[in-house]
Amino acid sequence: MAASRNSLQNSVPTRVAAFLAKRTTPGEKVCVGLSGGCDSVVLLHVLTVLGPREHLRAVHVHHGLSENADRWADFCTDYCRRLGVELLVERVDVERRSGLGLEAAARAVRYGVFSRSAGDVLLLGHHQGDQAETLLFNLLRGTGVAGAAAIPVDRLQGRMRILRPLLDVARREIEAYARDCQLVWIDDESNTDTLHARNFLRHDVLTALAGRFPAAEKKLAQAAGHFAEADILLGELARLDWTAAADGEALKLSSLREVPLPRLKNLLRYRLRQLGWQAPVAARLDEFARQLQTAGADRHPALDLAEGSMIAGRGRLRWVARK
Repeated sequence: MAASRNSLQNSVPTRVAAFLAKRTTPGEKVCVGLSGGCDSVVLLHVLTVLGPREHLRAVHVHHGLSENADRWADFCTDYCRRLGVELLVERVDVERRSGLGLEAAARAVRYGVFSRSAGDVLLLGHHQGDQAETLLFNLLRGTGVAGAAAIPVDRLQGRMRILRPLLDVARREIEAYARDCQLVWIDDESNTDTLHARNFLRHDVLTALAGRFPAAEKKLAQAAGHFAEADILLGELARLDWTAAADGEALKLSSLREVPLPRLKNLLRYRLRQLGWQAPVAARLDEFARQLQTAGADRHPALDLAEGSMIAGRGRLRWVARK
């Protein structure tokens, strides 16, 4: 049994080291998003086990949404002091009536802090269970291929790269590492409230699936990886279609009328993603794409979005940002 525990403990640093060796360079400023939960506590500990790393620091975002928020910040401060890692604690205000929902609003504020404070590379502790949960959540919302790709392992946000070294590591492996290393962590009480959709999926749905299909979490995470590969291919196709139809920063309507409808919708989603605009629901995008291909010369289809509008006119499709 001891040998089994040791092999499990050793596998996590080995996998994280291999992951980082492929994706980071020694001179980069590396930051860990430290919530104080088991995943981020393990990730930061693993980095210190791997040896001194120049420019390593941690960031804890104090959302102030829980009565325990001050205690969590104190825990992270003490933990980083014992590890000898610099910590930045950033207090933020989360807009409760933003229309995004509380969880999404908190996430937006948190990533804003990371963008300002994390340096070159931000490491986050999302794991295989988070990937499976996100895939299910997005599928139940009727997502497309990009949403089914779930959590990206490597993503660029502005000048900051976001990496997730634990994304193919199972939750049980992370918890076993923490126990073997005698680590302690904090538990957010909201994570057990199954009125929240993600908690329901995590505690009820995935638990039930694992009882019938023991490898469910792993297989769902693998499926997300396959969707990610498909999304890359769709991006390559969109780039080819953009090149064929481009007229500066616009697209020629005559070329769009020759593209099959699924490829046209893929091209529109690709352009919106390039601009950082939120794609509309599938029904609105489908109707707009049909209008582009069938409208007469005297018609000017337009689709208004939060960030701006897609407007057709004078033989071209343009994207006009909202002022």
